[in-house]
Amino acid sequence: DGCGHTVLGPESGTLASINYPQTSPNSTVCEWEIRVKPGQRVQLKFGDFDIDDSDSCHSSYLRVHNGIGPTRTEIGKYCGFGFQMDGLIISKSNEVTVQFMSGTHISGRGFLAAYSTTDKSDLITCLDNASHFSEPEFNKYCPAGCVIPFADISGTIPHGYRDSSSLCMAGVHAGVVSNTLGGQINVVISKGIPYYEGSLANNVTSKVGPLSTSLFTFKTSGCYGTLGMESGVIPDSQITASSILEWPDQTGQVNVWKPENARLKRVGPPWAAFINDEHQWLQVDLNKEKRITGIITTGSTLAEYYYYVSAYRILYSDDAQKWTAYREPGTDEDKVFQGNTELYQEVRNNFIPPIIARFFRINPLGWHQKIAMKVELLGCQFSIGRAPKITVPPPPQNNPPPQNKNDKKNADRSDDVIHSVKTSLQTDKTTFTPEIKNTTVTPNVTKDVALAAVLVPVLVMVLTTLILILVCAWHWRNRKKKAEGTYDLPYWDRAGWWKGMKQLFPTKSAEHEETPVRYSSSEISHLRPREVPTMLPTGSAEYAQPLVGGLVGTLHQRSTFKPEEGKEASYADLDPYNSPVQEVYHAYAEPLPVTGPEYATPIIMDMSSHPSTPLGVPSISTFKAAGNQAPALAGTYNKLLSRTDSTSSAQALYDTPKGQLGPAATTELVYQVPQSVAHSAGSKD
Repeated sequence: DGCGHTVLGPESGTLASINYPQTSPNSTVCEWEIRVKPGQRVQLKFGDFDIDDSDSCHSSYLRVHNGIGPTRTEIGKYCGFGFQMDGLIISKSNEVTVQFMSGTHISGRGFLAAYSTTDKSDLITCLDNASHFSEPEFNKYCPAGCVIPFADISGTIPHGYRDSSSLCMAGVHAGVVSNTLGGQINVVISKGIPYYEGSLANNVTSKVGPLSTSLFTFKTSGCYGTLGMESGVIPDSQITASSILEWPDQTGQVNVWKPENARLKRVGPPWAAFINDEHQWLQVDLNKEKRITGIITTGSTLAEYYYYVSAYRILYSDDAQKWTAYREPGTDEDKVFQGNTELYQEVRNNFIPPIIARFFRINPLGWHQKIAMKVELLGCQFSIGRAPKITVPPPPQNNPPPQNKNDKKNADRSDDVIHSVKTSLQTDKTTFTPEIKNTTVTPNVTKDVALAAVLVPVLVMVLTTLILILVCAWHWRNRKKKAEGTYDLPYWDRAGWWKGMKQLFPTKSAEHEETPVRYSSSEISHLRPREVPTMLPTGSAEYAQPLVGGLVGTLHQRSTFKPEEGKEASYADLDPYNSPVQEVYHAYAEPLPVTGPEYATPIIMDMSSHPSTPLGVPSISTFKAAGNQAPALAGTYNKLLSRTDSTSSAQALYDTPKGQLGPAATTELVYQVPQSVAHSAGSKD
């Protein structure tokens, strides 16, 4: 009377003391006899161990024996509160006896243990969850019997399960392993989500769960795609039923709940049987053999008709004549699947091992009010498990050829049936799910998909890189063009151009450098007189008379200079405090005709009396006045200063310009270069 939760499978199982995880009752005993295949040995692992040791394991203990019966030998005797059993207890044969004794005690949960054959080196117990493992991906072996009432899971596939969920119980819920067989699971850990949905699947109820730091999912065999009920791939003509519910409503219209209405998520009424008994069925013809791995069912989904099927069994066939009921390996009873508990919720059941058949039949065994349901089948093409058939032609004398085409077709069909039976038998021997991949395609197609999954991102990266390079090159070229755009000649100050043109373009000093200035006649027409004094340069002139606009305020159009070996001409700002001194460079005017005189007679100008003359700056220049005004030069404050006063001071002597009547002529004046200029010490612009 001390036995608790117990599932003893052919290769693995789970056992626990009575009342676990609550305190076990006093004076109870339980004995488990475990057998595996001959030639195998048994390994035992404890998930929890809490037995009173107040009397030194005298009345309360757990004892493990090699063998069964009177000839068994003791492996060990264990007790203790919170006892940590490191490692595994391994038998010497394929038989083990586990004995639990509970004497008089106050506390102690008892124990929970799992066992398997020794070839399952990664055995875990039903109490292990994802938080016990640090690896992002790992493989473990789950024992049979991990659907336990005292463990909880949150989540569902494909979104994942909360990290606090039992790994093996979640594996049963996901359809990865069977509760009666156990099996291998491949777990992947990832970042948690804020909310975990609940669902009912494989007789396991997943609860709604809150936010967690991590979650886990399972890699599956990939054979979990829908087979066409919802999508309509399976035509109406291939969905039949034992009976159909028909009745007239209040308006006199006849309602027919036909078999083709039994499509999952299809709006409208479901299929319903006219007779409510255990002999009703809903049949689906898949047109050819398919690997069927699961089924999803709902009730009527109509609030006014609260109908659903609560339990059913599954039958399958290759010819729709001979039917086989689905049974789990190692059992002699038809498996009864848990159905719906209300009319809306989708309930999933998986087939481990899968069913390989063309015709699929659902036989309701329990229902609420009336038999009514909608379904969807899960699976994939059967070609995944079919091996190519190799035939050797027999001798003609032993096996004569078929007499007609029908005999040949019958012979081929017979070979296919035999091959199908062999494949089905091999599938029945499977006790765990194979190594799993998240795909529903065949293995040879999977390789192509994997190759494409690698090549496509690489090609995308290469094309993206080329596009970025072209865009950057185009952008750089545009910036270079903008940077090398045409500028006004006076502002060209680039090192390359300046070095190449140094012989032609002199650098200008704002105040202290001097050089003769010459302007072309085309520019004189754009200048007009202004009453501003001039800084006249001194020094010998090797060129013709420059033609300077009579009274020029600012220089905008190009003026031409011819540099000397020494200093170069400059212009002073009217206000040296507010106006920064900047360099101004000019192009050259055309040389004077060879027949003309090379020099004019110099005239000395006395600038000391002019209020605008800068102090202490000896500016000497020759100029020619005109009536036009040149436009202002942007960004510069340098001024060309010239004198237009017709009166001369006591210290200024002027020569009469050639071709003119006198110094007061305004039409066109040509002056000679003054020899010296006197400036007033207090003059200021």
